[in-house]
Amino acid sequence: MLVMLRLVGELTAALLRGLFTDRESLVLENLALRQQLAVWARRQQRPRLAAADRAFWIVLRSLWRGWAYALVIVKPDTVVRWHRLGFRWYWRRLSRRPRRGRPSKGQLRELVIKMATENPTWGAPRIHGELRKLGYRISETTVSRCMPRGKVRPRPDAVKLWLAFLANHKECIAAMDFFTVPTITFRLLYALLVVHHDRRHILHVNFTDHPTAAWVCQQLRDALFDEPPLRHLILDRDSKFNDSVLELLRGRGIDPVRTSFRCPWQNPVAERLIGTFRRDFLDHVIVLNEALLRRLTHDFIAYYHDDRTHLGLGKDTPARRQVEIQPAPTAKLMSEPRLGGLHHRDRWQQAA
Repeated sequence: MLVMLRLVGELTAALLRGLFTDRESLVLENLALRQQLAVWARRQQRPRLAAADRAFWIVLRSLWRGWAYALVIVKPDTVVRWHRLGFRWYWRRLSRRPRRGRPSKGQLRELVIKMATENPTWGAPRIHGELRKLGYRISETTVSRCMPRGKVRPRPDAVKLWLAFLANHKECIAAMDFFTVPTITFRLLYALLVVHHDRRHILHVNFTDHPTAAWVCQQLRDALFDEPPLRHLILDRDSKFNDSVLELLRGRGIDPVRTSFRCPWQNPVAERLIGTFRRDFLDHVIVLNEALLRRLTHDFIAYYHDDRTHLGLGKDTPARRQVEIQPAPTAKLMSEPRLGGLHHRDRWQQAA
């Protein structure tokens, strides 16, 4: 500030002196000053210029076109270089200020590696969905650069047509299927899973030692009692889904749709959900008894509905998880464990 005030004072004094001095005196004065500068420039020792001197010539360059003809002590290119250095210094100082925006590549890589380490079963799409819910506007391709890329298998035409039918009627379609869960004592539990196609909402999960058609009917009564009316329920050709089960569904106005023999791809939502149960939950726990399995399943369903992003839902959750925006530049991401630390959910938290 003092340098700029000094510069403004010198320019004002020179301007006032030029207003009250005749032209002949000004020409002679300029000639005398230039001769002295020429003598000074012939010295072997390079003159030292202060910051105020550099600022003077930078300002004069922007005000007077003929500044280069009057410059003797340094080259005109030197003044241009001073101006460029000042421009770089200004923007360097400005960029050091904390600001919100897209994270740097190094920060993004660290965050992706952190999520992948804490959640070994997650891939790039899952991590991209988590980042979107945290307010990061980046593409899945950017996330994939830090993750191993998997191979995408081409789908037959029949699969595409069937999936198109499921997508067009997902609001009124549910699916169910059985899967098994072994315990530590080699006891085999059978799990019945019922899922709604629209938001991948899990309608019902229950376990038993001896599944029968009567037990399946009771589970369907519990699963479909409070739900909105469905038009179709997809099920396979398991012997437990006998005529009594089909009559129960038809009595409720639901059309049972059986899949073809050895065609699990015709029930993709239920099969995918069973795979999710195994990859994200059952493959990482030791089931001691049925009571422990029920408690852990309850926790997993809560995580599945509220926290886990899904490819089929556009990287959203069944419960429509809200996007969290970084509240302040000083806010940090805090990981909250789910299922005893098997999975984590990141939240923005204001630094204390």
